[in-house]
Amino acid sequence: MNGEWVAVQRGDTLGKLANRANVPLERLERFNPGTNAQRLNVGQRLLIPTQQERAPSGGPYRYQIRPGDTYSSIARHFGTTSGRIQSANPGTSPTALRVGQIVSVPLSSSTTSSSASSSSVSRPAAAPTPNASLPASARRWPWPLEDYRIVRRFGADSRGTLQPMLLATQAGAKAQAVAPGEVRFADGMRQLGEVVIIHHADNLQTVYALCERILVRVGQQVSTGDPLCDVGQSSATQRYDLLFDLRQGGKPIDPRQVLR
Repeated sequence: MNGEWVAVQRGDTLGKLANRANVPLERLERFNPGTNAQRLNVGQRLLIPTQQERAPSGGPYRYQIRPGDTYSSIARHFGTTSGRIQSANPGTSPTALRVGQIVSVPLSSSTTSSSASSSSVSRPAAAPTPNASLPASARRWPWPLEDYRIVRRFGADSRGTLQPMLLATQAGAKAQAVAPGEVRFADGMRQLGEVVIIHHADNLQTVYALCERILVRVGQQVSTGDPLCDVGQSSATQRYDLLFDLRQGGKPIDPRQVLR
């Protein structure tokens, strides 16, 4: 069982999984940052570490490549970016990863694993309850970035104010249309930088904000995957962030109900 990705079954707990794999519970938790031990979900994927792997006490993860791994999939699990992993492994080609190979996976900042559960780091989460009122067209749309991590989920903040999703990426990233539609807005907005708004079928709208340079024009028809804007760098965090919002008839929707 060691070295596998396992799917949580009904009745599983982290303790049971740790015992089954003969792995210390603390080590299992550290290799699955952000996992809520009290709210495991049936089908949720967890990483069972091997003896060759190391959870950080201040440095990067020592991670062993498994079948099907890519830098992007590894980055999403550990809350970092593929660009950071590639920088940490300069002699390793991301297109020629070998099963069993050991790579370094740096944390998203200089934090230790004890801070990996902070709200600023993305983590695996249960998909929100599907909204039965969503149209059939709003299903399994791709994410607006090829390489991303969620640094703020859609939802209310501590003051009850609804916040759109915020995605971190790397320099040079371009936001892409998540579905076919028409560009209805492509201009600057106060506090949101350059903004693109696309109208889709069934009265759905997507918003791409905090952009640096807009690549489309109002009235333009776009297809899924078309580049819309260059993602800008935040002067406050130095990250390259994209604010992504999804609406139906102007009403905000959690994008995780629609994005695959």
